[in-house]
Amino acid sequence: MTVRVLIADDHPVVRDGIRAMLETQDDLEVVGEAVDGAEAVRLAGTLRPDVTLMDLQLPELDGAGAIGRIRENDPGARVIVLTTYDTDSDISRAIDAGAIGYLLKDTRREQLFDAIRAAARGESALSPSIASRVLSWARSDTPGALSGREIEVLGAVARGLSNKAIAAHLCISEATVKTHLLHVFAKLGVDDRTAAVTVAASRGIIRLGT
Repeated sequence: MTVRVLIADDHPVVRDGIRAMLETQDDLEVVGEAVDGAEAVRLAGTLRPDVTLMDLQLPELDGAGAIGRIRENDPGARVIVLTTYDTDSDISRAIDAGAIGYLLKDTRREQLFDAIRAAARGESALSPSIASRVLSWARSDTPGALSGREIEVLGAVARGLSNKAIAAHLCISEATVKTHLLHVFAKLGVDDRTAAVTVAASRGIIRLGT
């Protein structure tokens, strides 16, 4: 069976490189390329690829936002994030949006091929370092570790969103946002939003400037 792949990345050299690699495999076919998140959503809807490879940092609409819309339009869509970013915030947003896989761009080509095939079968595909982090969240027995939702809320704070805006974006109440922030403050040993963002950024939990 041939796996039809859509590539979403705003760098032409990266797209060309990925396409060239995939074309070495008889069972992998690139059916389209998107240069931004909005185009990725449109092409995913018209081309119906088996797997979409999605960068996180895209113009118009970022990768996590594009994944969310693709999955809204087609709950069975399978999207693998292929990025250089590996903070907890990035991982959490992508997985919460519905990504079936998360790979870093230093992944070996054989691992990329296997991940695409696994995703086409409906199986998750995570880089080893990403898998270990996701597992630690699921265990919830690591003292002081932020949950995926807490990371998402703190990431929104770092982007300058108010509690009201965060609540609307995540479809939760403002009271729930405040509760998450109180838990974040306690776990990070800080007393306010600014300090929480600063400490989390220094530890690589979130990434500033996005």
